[in-house]
Amino acid sequence: MTNLFEEDSYLKEFKTKIEKINREEKYIKLIDTAFYGKSGGQPGDRGEIIVDDQKIEVLDTIKKDGDIINVLKDKDIGEIKENSEVVGKIDWNVRYKHMRMHTALHLMCSIIPLGVTGGQIGFEKSRLDFNDPEKKINKEELEEKINLLVKDNHYVTSEIIESKILDEKPELVRTMSVKPPQVDGKIRLVRIGEVDLQPCGGTHVKSTIEIGRIQIGKIENKGKMNRRVNLLLSS
Repeated sequence: MTNLFEEDSYLKEFKTKIEKINREEKYIKLIDTAFYGKSGGQPGDRGEIIVDDQKIEVLDTIKKDGDIINVLKDKDIGEIKENSEVVGKIDWNVRYKHMRMHTALHLMCSIIPLGVTGGQIGFEKSRLDFNDPEKKINKEELEEKINLLVKDNHYVTSEIIESKILDEKPELVRTMSVKPPQVDGKIRLVRIGEVDLQPCGGTHVKSTIEIGRIQIGKIENKGKMNRRVNLLLSS
């Protein structure tokens, strides 16, 4: 399977074939896919798959046994067959919001020099949890700094490296409990100008200006050491 979203996260529509159909569990696997499978705190894509003029609604996209699969509505399974040619269409409104949110969280990481203990990307609100026992995070200061980074219009790029490089540069890994995703001994790095560089398998915008105005929401205490920083976008 080729993960087309890694090559072009702006791909809204693509052609491929059905590799596998599981009628009992109501899912299909495509030979190539632009649908992002839920992982790393980023939700899976929704959308539709068109085969023989039939529109099949994709309720969710998840990872199963290392594969990316599309979860379908019961009524949409129909008589579709393996190896059929299909057109996949991403719910772009949702995907693009997730891309903006995900990139914004990377900017937050670049400002807060603390270990990340958890995170979640959402359509209305996203958040990161930091190991902050001394409660150093300041809401007003963070909001000012992160919006300056947005306005500076830093470009976002990615590259593939050997995973062993992380042994030499462990500071690139910000998450304290989750290891970066790797495939065949390789890891994808996402770079935001000279601001941030860290392993990530998710989708992002091309430049920070696309994120728009960021609002820092509630900063919540989650135990003695963890602080949860909530983030919202203007639109």
